[in-house]
Amino acid sequence: MNSRDRILAVLDHRLPDRVPLGELWIDPGVAGAILPGGDWNDLAVALDLDVVTAHTMIYAEDEVEWVDREKRIFRDKWGALQISQHDGVPVPAKPPPIEGPEDLRSYRPPDPAASPVIGKIRRLKEKFPNGEKAICCVGESGWAPAVYLRGGLENLLLDFGLRPDFVRELLKIGTEYYCDLFPRVIAAGADVVLLGDDYSDKKGPMISPRQFAELVLPCDAAVVASIKRAGARVIKHTDGDIRKILDMLVGAGVDCLGPLEPVPGMELAPILARYPGRIAVMGNLSIDLLSRGSPDDIVRETKRTLAEVSAVGPHIMSSANTIASWVKPENFLAMVRTTQEFGHYPIQVDRLFP
Repeated sequence: MNSRDRILAVLDHRLPDRVPLGELWIDPGVAGAILPGGDWNDLAVALDLDVVTAHTMIYAEDEVEWVDREKRIFRDKWGALQISQHDGVPVPAKPPPIEGPEDLRSYRPPDPAASPVIGKIRRLKEKFPNGEKAICCVGESGWAPAVYLRGGLENLLLDFGLRPDFVRELLKIGTEYYCDLFPRVIAAGADVVLLGDDYSDKKGPMISPRQFAELVLPCDAAVVASIKRAGARVIKHTDGDIRKILDMLVGAGVDCLGPLEPVPGMELAPILARYPGRIAVMGNLSIDLLSRGSPDDIVRETKRTLAEVSAVGPHIMSSANTIASWVKPENFLAMVRTTQEFGHYPIQVDRLFP
């Protein structure tokens, strides 16, 4: 199997020849420490990972309108202010471009056809034309754009409580944009779309399951349907404890859940058991362990994950979120090399723990 075959087998709920490896994001500093001068996709090639990525929510320096370079404040494609953190997804800033219904009526969204991610995916397809890597567009649904347009999560959560009809219209902006954009990136060569909106914290969903079902789920279902019609698969990531909305997310048609935050109740093996033949999982090595632990700790945890999750499968090995700037490069390498050594099917559990 090549990398594309391997990933698509997992997302079609079948076991491949070996456990595939992929990351939502690898911090440039970590990538450079392992492969000097290389970016995250160069590192994916060098380490024989199975996924390369292009992101809709991480911007190059020339893709935004800089408001204050010294403070790293820019205006994004939505017209919203964000602060670049140098190590992944930027964070929204105030004031928001949409305060109320009048702003909503006059707002004009960006043109999906003009998105630079289309060209990025096309270039990845030119580089890997025959499935040498699975090509993944990391994006969003309706939730994250609403967070940007409201200047932060706290404003949006207040809107859910005080003016849900306003939220319903606000969520349509990102939903309609991505229902248009994702078929374009799939036509350009993407095999997979990973949706990265975060719906929960460690205690549970940030809104009630009823509001999730009424306001958010229809957006996710529409975006997932647009991706499936265009011929790609869908991975859904979210942080936090999502048990109260798990059935809804699986019912929306996603092919895989992950990476998921390793909080109590969100273990991957029980999720596979709960939805046999319906869902794959991705993850789930703790970022804290990858940052604070030793390579020996990572080897043990990777073997445990291979035994408890991969052996049951279908499973994509990865961190529980991203390879952030504080992850030790040697620990990331330990996860990758252990998976490559012991992750061939059928997985021999007795070889993992002799």
